[in-house]
Amino acid sequence: MTRKIILLALLTTLTFSIEAQNKERMQAHQARLKALIERVASAPTDNERYLASEEAVGVLAAALAEEESERWQWQLPNYASVLTSPDKLFRIFTWAVVRDDGEFECFGAVQFYNDKEEEYQYQLLHDKSEEIMNREESLLTADRWFGAVYQEIIQTQMGDRTLYTLLGWNGVDNLTERKIIEPVILRGGVPQFGAAAFRRERNIRRIVLEYTNDAMVNLSYEMQTIQDVQHERVKVKGTNRYRTVEKIKERKERVIMFDEVEPQVPGMEGLFQYYVPSGVELAYAFVDGKWELRNGAQGRLKDKKLNKPFEPIDKAAPSYNFNR
Repeated sequence: MTRKIILLALLTTLTFSIEAQNKERMQAHQARLKALIERVASAPTDNERYLASEEAVGVLAAALAEEESERWQWQLPNYASVLTSPDKLFRIFTWAVVRDDGEFECFGAVQFYNDKEEEYQYQLLHDKSEEIMNREESLLTADRWFGAVYQEIIQTQMGDRTLYTLLGWNGVDNLTERKIIEPVILRGGVPQFGAAAFRRERNIRRIVLEYTNDAMVNLSYEMQTIQDVQHERVKVKGTNRYRTVEKIKERKERVIMFDEVEPQVPGMEGLFQYYVPSGVELAYAFVDGKWELRNGAQGRLKDKKLNKPFEPIDKAAPSYNFNR
């Protein structure tokens, strides 16, 4: 009995020692990553910013390879985004490097539970957004990713699959910016970026809003007033005839709100530096396993918040603004 007690005590001590060592390693990874992200934001030259970002990718990869790293509560500067799904099975890290010519390139990694392998794994993200031709229709992977810095993660159920919908932003260049709605599913145990999650929008697997960088375009997940237009047949008083009337009913619903964008003048279609908000607000509501487009969304909440706050990088030119 005494030997069993001693053995149990030794095992307990060993477990605590391993956990302490793992915590120390994760703290060291976090401290280094934090310093590198700050360097990405503040370094004076393209070369220094890219070197810092590349090293940050390596540090992040080393951290995600640590045992039980999925449990680590990351604290990073607001120039980087760390979003974790409510079910804790999906986490994504993103940030951007802004070059002196105003162009952006996004970096990061995705950590996920591979139910095929029954373990947490990670993949590094490679921004190929400028090479992707059919950007709203393409099925993509971590190696061929439509880069963005994500600001919101929404978890829903699409049939027997869990759907993670990401809302993101990309500064693009000196002419345009993008807001992106990116559905992600785990197919074969690994992330697939883009999914047929939009009702009545055949072949559309993500929504990309690109517009002049002087415009302010909203994209957020929030509680809003939705107007449902219903048509009813009513009897005309004093006759046997009927007529159809419209009735508008309002209700509160959590939706993805966004501004419709369009060219300022006809003939500029596809030249996104001339796209501005049309003045129409649209919304996607999640209904029966799909995002369904709704008209009649009203206003915005003044106190709406993102999962992750963002701060602008202090650079005179080009500006590096999140959540404009």
